[in-house]
Amino acid sequence: MKFKTINFELKENGIGILTLNRPDKLNAMSFQMIKDLHDLFDSLMVNLDCRVVILKAEGRAFCAGLDLKESMILQSKKKPAELKEKFHFLNAPDKDIIKAKLYAQWHTSQIIVKMRKIGQPIIALIQGAASGAGFAFVLAADIRIASKKARFNNAFINVGFSGADLGSSYHLPRLIGMSRAAEILYTGRFVDAYEAEKIGLVLSVVEEEKLLDTAIELAENMLNKSPLGLRMTKQATNLSLDSPSLETILQLENRAQMLCSTSDDIMEGVQSFFEKRDPKYPLS
Repeated sequence: MKFKTINFELKENGIGILTLNRPDKLNAMSFQMIKDLHDLFDSLMVNLDCRVVILKAEGRAFCAGLDLKESMILQSKKKPAELKEKFHFLNAPDKDIIKAKLYAQWHTSQIIVKMRKIGQPIIALIQGAASGAGFAFVLAADIRIASKKARFNNAFINVGFSGADLGSSYHLPRLIGMSRAAEILYTGRFVDAYEAEKIGLVLSVVEEEKLLDTAIELAENMLNKSPLGLRMTKQATNLSLDSPSLETILQLENRAQMLCSTSDDIMEGVQSFFEKRDPKYPLS
């Protein structure tokens, strides 16, 4: 697939590398980037060849948030014709701007939903600032690895918006606890890489040039697991965040184990264990 604001490369071993590619704009999320991300995640929903996704960015920042210059178009009564042709939520009547803004907000937030719905674990690599929407984006990943120059902030609260946006008020308390999350969400201050590691926001802090190698090593470890088993583990992990009871999640886990036991993957997994070798699971 060809994209204008992101790159996606699927390696032969099943690792997909997604790169935000607007370095001149600090990878701010434009209307076009939002569209590109929707298209990619829609394709990943049904892509069994891609087993793990590594999310990274070009340039000195991971993502500076929403492209505020573009976002201001929603406030304007005169919207460029070329944009109205590509992004139909801009076609709301001038006097009914709330419809355009509501749809744009919903459309953007659905990227976060799709990140959690796809079966592939997502490893995010943060080399610089992840602010606002960029912060929410990395929170929706499964695992985060930061460079020493990485920093995070909930920028929405600093520019007149609510500090709860794009799933930030959902994911952050679940990652680091309510008290720490509340302070970060309410103040909009920057959290540096070392504090992020200390509070459990990121898995580890490494040199910037080692970010990709560290992620690939982790992804390759996941490739040694049953493809079906890995997908169902992500599904169970998602649902367990809001499970009303232990019994509910046990029923889900029981179903997953029985489904995995009927897959060809189980025979390869058991046989490779006894033969003391890495398993060779088919890509699809």
